[in-house]
Amino acid sequence: MKYLKTSGVVIAESSMEDYDKMLTVLTPNMGKISCIARGAKKNNSPLMAGTQYLCFSDFNLYKTKDTYSINSCETIEVFYNIRTDLDKLTVASFVTKIINDVTTENQGSFNTLKLYLNTLYMISETDKDLDFIVSVFKLRLLKILGFMPNVSECVECKSKNKIAYFSIKDDGVKCKKCGKLDKGAIQISEATLNAMKYILGADSKKIFNFSIPKECEKELEIVTSLYLNEKLEKEYKIEKIV
Repeated sequence: MKYLKTSGVVIAESSMEDYDKMLTVLTPNMGKISCIARGAKKNNSPLMAGTQYLCFSDFNLYKTKDTYSINSCETIEVFYNIRTDLDKLTVASFVTKIINDVTTENQGSFNTLKLYLNTLYMISETDKDLDFIVSVFKLRLLKILGFMPNVSECVECKSKNKIAYFSIKDDGVKCKKCGKLDKGAIQISEATLNAMKYILGADSKKIFNFSIPKECEKELEIVTSLYLNEKLEKEYKIEKIV
C-alpha cells in the first residue's frame, strides 16, 4: 500500500454503493486521478466537505494496485458563491468540462490547474462579466496547450501595422490588406488586439486585471470560442443547468 499527499480540485463525482463516491480530482503533478471517497455521503463524514464538486482540497491518499482512496482531506477553498448562484455554477461547470477534456492521468497539470483555480476564483468572488471571464480562460488555456496564436504581426505579410483581423485557419492576426483576402477572418478592433496580447503575455495572476468596452468583449468572445473549438476539434456551448 502506497501513501501520498496532493492538493487538487474535484472536477467530477459519481455515487457508488451506500455512502461512497468516486471522484475525479485534478492535481498539479499527477494530472487527473480517480479516487474513492468512502463514506463521504454521510452527514457526519470528515470527508464530506472536502470531496464536493469544485472543492479545492489537500488530500491524503493511499493506493492499492491501480486504485486511489482518500484517507483524509482538508478543504482549502469551496467557492461558496458558485454554489449559491445558478449563472456562476453554469459557467463554472462549462469551464470544468473543458478542463476535464484537456487533462489526462500521469501528466503534469500545474499551469492548467493554476489557470483553472484563478478562473473559479474570478467566477466566485468578482462581479466581472461571466462571458468575459470565459474568453480570457479559453485564450490562456490555448497558450498552455501549445496553441498560442500569433498576435504580434500579420501572419501573411509580417506587418505590425493596421492589424484588423484574426484568422482562425492561419492561427493569428492579419493586417487590413491581408485580412480582406481571407473570407473566414474575423474583424477585430485595436482594443481587442491589445486584450489578446495582454492575456497571452501577462503574469498568470494578473490575466483578468483589465477591462475593455462591451463591443470588444463580444469580439473577444467570438474569436476565443471559434479558435478553441477549432483547436480542440469540438464545439463547446454553455448549457444551462435546470
